[in-house]
Amino acid sequence: MPELPDITVYIEALESRIAGKALAQVRLGTPFLLRTVSPPLSETHGRSITELRRIGKRIAIGFDNGLWIVVHLMIAGRLHWSKPNAKLPGKRGLAAFDFADGALILTEAGSKRRASLHVVNDPSTLDPGGIDILACSLADFHAALTKENHTLKRSLTDPRVFSGIGNAYSDEILHDARLSPVALTLKLSENDIQRLFEATRAVMLMWIEKLRAEAAGGFPEGVTAFREDMAAHGRFGLPCPICSTKIQRIRYSGNETNYCPRCQTGGKLLADRSLSRLLKSDWPRTIDELELR
Repeated sequence: MPELPDITVYIEALESRIAGKALAQVRLGTPFLLRTVSPPLSETHGRSITELRRIGKRIAIGFDNGLWIVVHLMIAGRLHWSKPNAKLPGKRGLAAFDFADGALILTEAGSKRRASLHVVNDPSTLDPGGIDILACSLADFHAALTKENHTLKRSLTDPRVFSGIGNAYSDEILHDARLSPVALTLKLSENDIQRLFEATRAVMLMWIEKLRAEAAGGFPEGVTAFREDMAAHGRFGLPCPICSTKIQRIRYSGNETNYCPRCQTGGKLLADRSLSRLLKSDWPRTIDELELR
């Protein structure tokens, strides 16, 4: 799922292409993409774009009549800039936003249709309410993190707590902070929280700059949750860039968390809900046991 860095670079690319321009029309490849009926989508046709805004992991496009189109890409949705009146690409094409000098194409890989489009008067109604990590203070971060007692992985990826952090970048943040994904928020020390705050900002800013450089002024076409130069996410079985220990993972509800057992969990292997139950006593508890096997 595109997260804060990806959405930031998408918006920057859109600002240089569609800000101040009139939207001729929106062509829907599937009626199920549009999740609202009032105001009608047609009321954005012919209207000029006055603002683009990130709302969590959503892209909000504001028009001169006060309406907003809000797009949520979910896991497999992607944006592409193409020639005017470009044809929608087969089953993947969900919508085309037509402008005089180009078309913004929304696609979604796979058979599940999770991406969504809303037309609203107030985009804040779609805001889950999480704080902006790039604008908040350490005190704000501390308050949000410790409001409830949950695992760090859950808290970082909860859109009601933090805005724009998902599965991929939470792995990178926790690796950078050298904290376990299952550590409980109310058990963290003040030093842990400060280290997590600094790691969250550093990781997000670093990846925004990396993605900007990758796009090099063009439209970002390589948006993905798996990148070779990530430290932990998607690197199961590969060496940790800090200590060379093999990155481990735990799976749950179709997702996975990647972590370094030496840097983050003191040498302990976290129990995978499915595999550890299956293996029971054969499940290794430490990286030393794992290496011996």
